[in-house]
Amino acid sequence: MNGRPFYKSPGFVKGLSRRSFLLKAGLVTTGIFLGGCIRKLNPKTAYKNIKGSIKGPNAKAGHILRDKLPLPAPNATRTIKTLIIGSGISGLSAARWLKKQGHHDFELLELEDHVGGNSYSGKNSVSAYPLGAHYITIANNEDTLLTGFLQECGVITGYENSLPVYNEYYLCFDPEERLLINGQWQEGIVPDFGLSADDKAQVKKFFALIDELKKVKGVDNKFAFDIPIDNSSTDDKYRALDLITFKEYLHQQKLTSVYLLWYLNYCCKDDYGQKIDKVSAWAGIHYFASRRGKAANAESNAVLTWPEGNGWLTQKLAAELGEHVRKGNMCYSINYNQKGQVVAAIYDIAKGITSNIIADNVIVATPQFVNQRLFKDIQRGVDYSKLNYSPWFIANITVNRLPQAKGAGLCWDNVAYDTPSVGYVNAGQQTVKITDEKRVLTWYLPLCDHEPRVARLAAYTRTYEQWMGIMMPELEYMHPGITDAIEDVECWVWGHGMIYPAVNYIWGANRKAAQKPVNNNMFFAHTDLSGISIFEEAFHQGIRAANQVLTIYGKQPQT
Repeated sequence: MNGRPFYKSPGFVKGLSRRSFLLKAGLVTTGIFLGGCIRKLNPKTAYKNIKGSIKGPNAKAGHILRDKLPLPAPNATRTIKTLIIGSGISGLSAARWLKKQGHHDFELLELEDHVGGNSYSGKNSVSAYPLGAHYITIANNEDTLLTGFLQECGVITGYENSLPVYNEYYLCFDPEERLLINGQWQEGIVPDFGLSADDKAQVKKFFALIDELKKVKGVDNKFAFDIPIDNSSTDDKYRALDLITFKEYLHQQKLTSVYLLWYLNYCCKDDYGQKIDKVSAWAGIHYFASRRGKAANAESNAVLTWPEGNGWLTQKLAAELGEHVRKGNMCYSINYNQKGQVVAAIYDIAKGITSNIIADNVIVATPQFVNQRLFKDIQRGVDYSKLNYSPWFIANITVNRLPQAKGAGLCWDNVAYDTPSVGYVNAGQQTVKITDEKRVLTWYLPLCDHEPRVARLAAYTRTYEQWMGIMMPELEYMHPGITDAIEDVECWVWGHGMIYPAVNYIWGANRKAAQKPVNNNMFFAHTDLSGISIFEEAFHQGIRAANQVLTIYGKQPQT
């Protein structure tokens, strides 16, 4: 976990090593993502006093699974009714739901030494901080499964006039967000400061359009855009938007303001890890039009966040699972025996031993690029080559002070206009105690300027110094002099951070095939099966799969 993940790509470029190719393409050198407006610094001298490291998902396990390295023969076999593979939000949600409905004969396997998937978090002496997803919005009011969970863990404290009351400590404290634009920090991330009248008119036009799309329903009387997405209307008028890019849709609407397009690119990068020319129009609109939550004590769609981001929600999902969870256990093969039972081959990473688990049924809560490696003779009708994953780089930066600039002061979310990243969040925003000026800033960079496979290769090849050369000039642009205030940088690389909703995926045949059970005893739960990697989708995917298991045992699924 302390080293950089290893990636092997046989025959990537004939006659040219991976590193040579990347160097020739200029993808490893520092400053690749930087525009001319950002001052470049020499990483060999400018950052030598900053402690730091690069971490990421378990490289050893990935190497074993990816390259099919030989493992010792299984030395034991055990049986169980239900096996859940993967303890991201979907796997945790499935396990929680099974236990809640009285089904206790299950195990939840996780190859890492922690649960949570890309909602994992870290901590140092200054603050807890996210290493992935870092917020949700208040729930849509009709989503009683989610509001029920939020009430269980104290996020919703009660109801007034039929509207939920949210715990004030978890509602994002003011000030919430700001944007560095035209030389000044403005309140809010939607560009406004220094815009022309025409630009402002286009921004207004876009949000008026979204207000209409939030309310619109299809011929089946379902909202055109909803959460979970499978509750959305089947009306072809709206589903056809999945067949074009968001960029094409905006062109059709004559929305051409560079400021508006920057903002929409920012939003798609933030939620999907890709730009408007790579995600479908349906997904681009869904980002804005699917959330209709209302609260008694907060604005519509207010943000809920914690110092550790969604790691807090992970802890709540896992709280009652106890010994059901087996960490450090990697499933490396899934097949069937002659009785039709699922046989999962398991490798205990710490002990270096293998065993078999025979299960009556299984919930596979891992991403499809992993599932492709697990199945040998099982055909699912999924074209794995057409699934697209966004790589990410995340840095948690501990500073002893934060140089400020003109305009709005430090917020929870801080973004600079027309820079490669999606900015940083102040992990200590929800801290109420008065402390010194030390804080942790979590900086997010979706690697979306190149084809994902190439960007992934480059990410795995870069050194700590090269990542600093990419990140630090942007931070210096946002906060001149910040280099001298930084004490430590923890870098984290997600090679497959999340699936992104490419054209014709959400309503296409591939996602439908990925959702389909096998032999009515192998079920699937992951945001890959939604096409949108948000907490709400993962939460519902887990419950959906758990209900499929419960049906086998004659239990009526609860909704």
